[in-house]
Amino acid sequence: MTTVVTRAALVYLAGQRVGRLEEIPGGTRFTYDQQWLDRPDALPVSVTLPLQHEPYDTAGVHPFFLNLLPEGWLLDTTAKLLKISKDDAFGLVMHTCGDCIGAVEIHPDPDSE
Repeated sequence: MTTVVTRAALVYLAGQRVGRLEEIPGGTRFTYDQQWLDRPDALPVSVTLPLQHEPYDTAGVHPFFLNLLPEGWLLDTTAKLLKISKDDAFGLVMHTCGDCIGAVEIHPDPDSE
């Protein structure tokens, strides 16, 4: 059975593409790229997302990615400026985490737009 992907983003670690985050019915799916898994120096993006070939399916957005979002008044301001609902966690992750603090970056996948 094919899973319907509505939106997708590319995940980078220290400037290197490591995987793909997809919005699927009822949640999200994160999958490491095979090229990343084949590297001897590959690292996981989080201790909660250890390296594996199988995708991580999560109801809603995986907590690691949610924790990259701003909170409080900054979330309100960001959502308003981007015209994205505060309830659209996936949309906010896709459009605010290209310049997050730390080594992880998330960018909309141009092939899925």
